[in-house]
Amino acid sequence: MSMTLPSALRRLPLRQLLCLVVLLLVTAWVAGNWPVILAGLDELRGADRNWLLASVVVTGACWIPVCLLRQGTVMERLPAGRLLASQIAAGSANHLLPGGLGAHMVTLRFFRGCGISTARSLAALALYSLAQPIGRYALLLTLMAAHPGAVPLGALLPAEYGILALLILVGGLTLVALVLWSVRPLRGFVRDFLRTALTDARALHARPARAIALWTGALAFPTLQACVMVTVARALQMPVPTVDIMIAYLAAGIVAGIVPTPGGIGSVEAALLIALVGAGSPVSVATAAVLGFRIVTVWLPLLPGALVLAVLVRRKVL
Repeated sequence: MSMTLPSALRRLPLRQLLCLVVLLLVTAWVAGNWPVILAGLDELRGADRNWLLASVVVTGACWIPVCLLRQGTVMERLPAGRLLASQIAAGSANHLLPGGLGAHMVTLRFFRGCGISTARSLAALALYSLAQPIGRYALLLTLMAAHPGAVPLGALLPAEYGILALLILVGGLTLVALVLWSVRPLRGFVRDFLRTALTDARALHARPARAIALWTGALAFPTLQACVMVTVARALQMPVPTVDIMIAYLAAGIVAGIVPTPGGIGSVEAALLIALVGAGSPVSVATAAVLGFRIVTVWLPLLPGALVLAVLVRRKVL
């Protein structure tokens, strides 16, 4: 008797195949960017190794506020070890899909594995997506208020591009509104989702431990990321004040977010290079600093993150 298609699919080692696909995608990405990696390594040969080591340590520390932020989005107490492992894995998945979708998919699977319903897991992801940019904007505005004129933001986002971005945003919101108005079932789903998200957000802020974890993580994560940029710049003896480097990094990250790419690849480099040069760095030093920053924060954690992701999938944690 011939085997039906559904039964044949059930017999396939899907989890093992998924692990293999993840590793192959990461390997292909590294291979495609190998010339850039070599160029960055060549530029960094004369850098101060102590500062570079510090940048690696601070990059590893960035996972802690992300875990705090994730814990602050749900009422349940999450297992600390698996939460940390899932965020290491999510960091790798984040570079495979644009707009943070890879990380959100991993975290969604982790929340579901912890017994949190799909609706509440999606609400937690929405709160995370809201809190993270609020923390970044708050930190940037604070630094800019303390050091006005440190980075010429007009060079980062010329007026014509700013107007274009605003038009795209208005057009996108209008399209979403028209779709919701036209599709009644979708409108009901969105209404129920918003009700769940608002209920959970109010409940979380009624618990000081969860609110502190949420907003501490939202502020600490961009702060540590900016510190990674500072350590790489110091390794290359960039003649720019520390606060100016932090402002340049934060501003570039916000501008690069207008163009969602996997892991911000391409958009972050361009915006960060312009911001550092605008802050007073020589072009050659700024280029090496951007490459060094991406090597430390993207390429070095990529393979370990992919391996952790494969292990979590194999052990059915995700």
